[in-house]
Amino acid sequence: MTKLELDKQSSKPLVEQLVESLTGWIGRNGGGGGSRLPSIRRLAAEHGISRNVVIEAYERLVAHGLVRSRPGSGFYVAATAPTALAKMDSAPSQLEDFTNDMWNLFQADEGHLKLGCGWLPNHWREGDDLTYAIRQVARQSRSGIFDYSTPLGPLDLRGLIQERVRLLGIGADANQILMTGGGSHSLDLLVRFLLEPGDVVFVESPGYYNLIGLLRLQRIHVIGVPRLANGPNIERMEALLTQHKPKLFFINSVYHNPTGSTLAPAIAHRILQLAEAHDFQIMEDDIYADFQQEPSTRLAALDGLDRVIYLGSFSKSLSSSLRVGFIIAKQPLLKPLVDIKMLTSISASRFAEQVVTTMLQNGSYRKLTERLRTKLSEQMAAAITMLKRAGWEIFVEPAGGMFVWARHPSAASSAQLVHQARRMGITLSPGHLFLPEDGDSPWIRLNVAHMNDARARSFIGEPVGGRPAPPCPSKLSSLPSSWRPA
Repeated sequence: MTKLELDKQSSKPLVEQLVESLTGWIGRNGGGGGSRLPSIRRLAAEHGISRNVVIEAYERLVAHGLVRSRPGSGFYVAATAPTALAKMDSAPSQLEDFTNDMWNLFQADEGHLKLGCGWLPNHWREGDDLTYAIRQVARQSRSGIFDYSTPLGPLDLRGLIQERVRLLGIGADANQILMTGGGSHSLDLLVRFLLEPGDVVFVESPGYYNLIGLLRLQRIHVIGVPRLANGPNIERMEALLTQHKPKLFFINSVYHNPTGSTLAPAIAHRILQLAEAHDFQIMEDDIYADFQQEPSTRLAALDGLDRVIYLGSFSKSLSSSLRVGFIIAKQPLLKPLVDIKMLTSISASRFAEQVVTTMLQNGSYRKLTERLRTKLSEQMAAAITMLKRAGWEIFVEPAGGMFVWARHPSAASSAQLVHQARRMGITLSPGHLFLPEDGDSPWIRLNVAHMNDARARSFIGEPVGGRPAPPCPSKLSSLPSSWRPA
């Protein structure tokens, strides 16, 4: 194999460069498979890179079907490589990072600590009330087991949701609520209906990686608006609006994923003013609403659902397997969204909807979320204390929720932390996964619900690369220039 092209000065991570170079070599020389690739040690030595970079690159190639591993022998071009290459050539660009890292997180061995995941650990889940509700639905409603749901979703459940969002200041009729199969299903319906290839969309940076991947899949032009401690960077957003005309702005207002920050009232009002002046709609993702102790400002409440489309979900708080979410919007939007829902999935799960209805009606869901809020708030405080003692830098100190966005002062790239964590039996998602723009990131998302584990405590306190952490730098000076206020 000739020497591969790697630029150590590039902002693109070395792992990505190596995957691209090896993919190109396989395309030119792989043939029908069987060619042996250099050993991990040899490739690392020849290019002056770490063995961990080579290991991750080979793992990604195996996941793509380009390479196969022979234990004790090495890595070889797979017989399926030509087919895999054809699929990669026809796929939208830049999706590999999203799917690979999500694959790694979801497929990690059960013994791994999923410190970078977006859900609660199993031992936090309370099964008794859920089991009771499931049995009650099974006993009392055969339609809940066998039938499709209605197009909008059950009226009694939509009425219960109507009352819940009223406590957040959102006035909505039950007929303005559409039930979906979870938050991701809601996003997919909205993207399909509101956007076309080539449309410009603003998202937060960092932001929800599954949304960013979905937009790229639909060939949407994605522009990142830096997220600060109190919401989007308004000065930067105003500058971007002089260059682009977005059709939609996606925002996660409360316990933002991944930073844990919450939208401030003044920023919320300014976003609505900009939406009016520049004629774009807003999609407010509020799937962490039930983790908040005291309600804060919602764009949907200030706007009266004029330009704002609001979505929520029960999957994060109740069960990842019970996919129940909802969209709240002004009436003219609901009918076309229902049409797309029926064409793509016929209906949401009637069984799951009736289980949620039962728990809302008997009060068990309210009590469950009260306990979760207290537990998450306590765990967040403990996690922040742990990170500070170990010299980590914290982007913002959330009052609750699951996420903290942090960086180790000795790690120039979050990929270093991902590699180190993997050796300790911990699965993380690299920080660049949350960025809509190309480039690396030293920041990483940590799920505080998983941090009360001996492996997490060991990982947080362990030096990177064998060197102790230096004194923590100033937060503002260490942020990318685009993230700082003008």
